[in-house]
Formats: sequence, structure tokens, C-alpha cells
Amino acid sequence: MKIVAGIGSTLLIYTALVAYLGWAVYFWLISFLDGVNLWLFAAFWFVIAFSYVIGRIGHKWLGFTILGSYWFAFLQYAILLIPTANVVVLVVDLKNDVFVVGSLTAIILLMLFLAGTYLAYSPVVRKLEITVEGQAVEPLHMVIGSDFHLGFLSGKRHLRRFVKKTNALDPDVVFLAGDLVDDDPVWYARYGMSEVMEQLKPSLGVYGVLGNHEYYGKKIPLLVKVMEKSGVKILRDETILIANRFYLTGREDRTNSNRLSLRELKPEKGALPWIVMDHTPSDLNTPKELGADLHMSGHTHKGQMWPNHLLTKRIFELDYGYRLIEKTHFLVSSGFGFWGPPLRIGSRSELWSVTMNFRPSS
Repeated sequence: MKIVAGIGSTLLIYTALVAYLGWAVYFWLISFLDGVNLWLFAAFWFVIAFSYVIGRIGHKWLGFTILGSYWFAFLQYAILLIPTANVVVLVVDLKNDVFVVGSLTAIILLMLFLAGTYLAYSPVVRKLEITVEGQAVEPLHMVIGSDFHLGFLSGKRHLRRFVKKTNALDPDVVFLAGDLVDDDPVWYARYGMSEVMEQLKPSLGVYGVLGNHEYYGKKIPLLVKVMEKSGVKILRDETILIANRFYLTGREDRTNSNRLSLRELKPEKGALPWIVMDHTPSDLNTPKELGADLHMSGHTHKGQMWPNHLLTKRIFELDYGYRLIEKTHFLVSSGFGFWGPPLRIGSRSELWSVTMNFRPSS
């Protein structure tokens, strides 16, 4: 009963918020357009507001999912801008105030969408050099990507950017740290992304782990199969020795409450480095205590759209970037793709080029 009441209250608050924003937009429209029918506008407005939910009905409703994704971005910034615009209209004595202030608000929203689209679809390479104890002679060069959310908006063309930039770096190994697809791998398969992914040719292979969105899609066996066809080995609570150069542990995402503990996956590594992939950076203490050399994560997107990073900073001890804690190197990527709207504001699509150097054990 409490769950039903909670859902009902949330729906009521959301509907009231949508109605308020629609009211503001409607009055701006009629300030320069004659004949805008209130009831047609209201119907159209509420369809947009619930379009993402409509899109979850099935694959044939993909258009609503796309519309709903953009709605999320509009909603976030409209909540910040429209109340401010309403206050300005009330306080400032200005001719045609609704039209002028509303138009300025619309221009700001448009600029945010344009800038966010550029930052989402123009990935950058972040470079990092670390040193760990070990007896290897040659440095290990790796490329790390996460949170691709491959589907319709983060699609084949965006994946090509990753493959092109990665191959230009000529790494020894590629790591894909979870959320490879946006819930359902059907779009990955349908749009021929496998033929792009399989163009990655690092000498030591391509390895990935599951993220929370793979669990949301509930098609993990299919995901593992299509990734294997693409040349990506998905590690599910496994530790493997690669080319007698390093141990790699790939953890199930914490969405899986039955996943093994990291202690159970720890190798008898000796002088070889131990690298861990865990999609969600929820625990930095255990890898440090167990002596992992490098721990890689994604998940946070660095908030993806400002000011969401303030929330991720409160939730995670390390929500983005690099940190050395004792002898363990931690890296959290903001991701190569995006969830929901294809926008990034205050973050940027990225991949990491990491060189691991070695020094004799002390």
C-alpha cells in the first residue's frame, strides 16, 4: 500500500510540474502566435511529458523513447529557467515582457542543447601514466571506455568514433567497463554494430564487464553472445591471466546481489599486476586492502548534465577521474556514450589512454 501511495504521490507531483511548465510555454506561444488551441496544446504537451513511458511499451514505439530522452533534458533546465523567467516578468516592467523573456529563455535552452550535443558526440582522449610494482620489462598500454549505452542515439556512428580513436592509439589491450548497451542489445545487433566493434585489434584482446543497464534489459545471455561475436570477452565474476603479463578481474555489477566478493576473486598474483573492472565505483576500500594495482569503473557519467555532478559527488567517494590511494590506482570514467538525452553539459564523452609502467618491488 505504501508503494502504491508513493507512486501516486510522485505521479501527482510530476503531473503538476508538467502542467506548470506547459502553462508557461503556452502563454509565451500566444504572445506571438494567434489561434493556439489550449486543449490541443495540452494534449500534445502531456504526450511529450509521458513519451518515454509510452516508448517502453515495445520496440515499435522507439520514436516516443527518443522524444522522451530529449524531454528529460528540457525538463531539467526548464525547471531551472522557467520559474526564473516568471519572476523576471513579474518584477521587471518591460513592454511585451512575456514574449521577450520567454524568447530569451528559449534561446538559452537552444544553446544548451547545441552545446550539449557537441560535447556528447565529440569525444576526447584522456591520457594517464601510472607506475606499479612488478617485474614486467615493457609498459602496458591500455584503452578504457565505459557507458557506451549503444542503441539508437548512441549508435553505430558514435561507436566508429571510439574504434577509430582507439586504433589510432594502438593499445595492447582494451577494457570496456560496463553499460555497453542501452538496456536491450537488440539495437546493437540490428544496426550492425558488431562489424564496427570487431575492428578493434589490440594484441592482448578486448574485455568487458556488465553494468546496471545490462541487467535492466534482462537479456544478458544475448548480450554476452553478440559481444563474443564482436570479439569482446565479457567477464562475469572471473579472474584470468592474460599473456602471462597481468591478472584481470571482471566483476558482476552490484545490481546482481549474488555476485562474488572481490576477496573471492583475488588471484595469487605474485609479481604480476592485478587489474579490476567493476562498473560501479561503490567501494574503494576493499580493492585497496586486497592490493589491486588498478581499479576501473564508470557508471557516474560525471552527472552527464550540470549540476547533476553535485549529486554524484555526494553519492560516490570518487565520482570521476583518477586517484591513488596507498598503492591502488583508481580510475572512474564519465563514459563514451550517454543515457537518455544525447547531451553532455559539464562533462564530455571520453576514452582513457592509460600507460602502466613497472618498478621493482620494494
